[in-house]
Amino acid sequence: MEERLAEHAAAESPPPSSPPPPPKDGPGGPSGSGGGPSAGEPAIWSRNFKFYFVGRSAGLLSWAMLPVAVAAGLLIDGYGLETAGYSMAFLVAPFAGLVLFGGVLADRFTARRMMILADLANLVAHVLLALLFIHGIDHLWQLYSLLVVAGTANALFQPGAASTVPLVSRDVQGANGILRTSEAITGLGGPALAGTLVGFGSTGWVMAINAAAYGTSALCLFVLKLGVVPAPPAGESMWHNLAVGWREFWSRSWLWGVIVIWMFYAVLAWGPQLSLAAGVIVPEHGARAFGLVNAALGAGTIIGGLLAIRYKPERPLAAGAVAMMAYPLYPLGIVLGWPVWMLIVAQIAVGTGIGIWGVMWSTSVQTQVPGEMLNRIHAYEVAGSVGMYPIGSALAGPAVGLFSTKTVLMVGVVVSFLTASALLIARPIRELRRVPDRL
Repeated sequence: MEERLAEHAAAESPPPSSPPPPPKDGPGGPSGSGGGPSAGEPAIWSRNFKFYFVGRSAGLLSWAMLPVAVAAGLLIDGYGLETAGYSMAFLVAPFAGLVLFGGVLADRFTARRMMILADLANLVAHVLLALLFIHGIDHLWQLYSLLVVAGTANALFQPGAASTVPLVSRDVQGANGILRTSEAITGLGGPALAGTLVGFGSTGWVMAINAAAYGTSALCLFVLKLGVVPAPPAGESMWHNLAVGWREFWSRSWLWGVIVIWMFYAVLAWGPQLSLAAGVIVPEHGARAFGLVNAALGAGTIIGGLLAIRYKPERPLAAGAVAMMAYPLYPLGIVLGWPVWMLIVAQIAVGTGIGIWGVMWSTSVQTQVPGEMLNRIHAYEVAGSVGMYPIGSALAGPAVGLFSTKTVLMVGVVVSFLTASALLIARPIRELRRVPDRL
């Protein structure tokens, strides 16, 4: 096993052109010197992981609550859908545009420092948002400016969220499974809690809760006891660091292969699906049914995350691709006019597949990429995959106008099946082997 891993690493990674940079205090990746947890600690629930889990869960809950609270709060205060739409754009656009620089900064100054800085920026922004909603919005530019700060802070935080996992747990896949489960739970509970509080006229208090959650996250990150990791050589420009990160990204065919495949999937299947599904299910079965169907997706993701804690295949990406074969069931069910209960079952299966794939993919990136590059690589990953989702969502309406809802959904069925098939057909992706847990 070790010999095959060594051969694979030699084939995927270019030979170093310069001596390794000196270590730097803070988080890093699996190749960081002294960066991982000690062998005497639990494989998953080490002291560091407990703090990281609490902090990460708090941040995920806040991020899940924010869009619902802002949109619903604006509508209750008498603003139109156009204002709510602009607000979401001011929140999401900085994240999509700046996440690459967040990866470079995390590698240069350590991920933990950037994550704490991001949490503190979010804390201040949400305190001001709370005051804004409690006392009333006099000028919309104030709201938009604070949402830009929140989006920028999350762009600075996101790259380090992945690179910290190998430092706080010896069982990286198990830790990812737990974090994926937490993400699904907060993704389900956050919007519901925000909607309930806003319904009672408490938009400002949602922001106050979010501020407290970001403060908790910053405190939990501050008390982590981490080792040292390699850092980029001092004196190199940010653009040079970006270029080096791109070369490392491109040198791993399994990595960029997944992202290229995922880009087509995001534009043609994933992006359009939510609005198209709402356009069919809500008129036929009502908004409550649509909510239940989407809740089933979250429930399935929780199941997938829990299964992935223990299910450790030799070829993780191949196993994840097989799990993704469930994805076409939901759009196919909409096209065929399945009853709500069958759509719920389909969404549970889809969520389970997505949960398993997400854990396999995150673990592969975190264990295969050198620690000094991991934040930049993760930033390229997010920009290349998640960044394509808004394009697919925006093209859904024009595509339906040219063709029909069912035609566009069927395209999504075919593309999602071809996505999983392409992941299995591509040899570097299919044959990537799991890195053993640290004992």
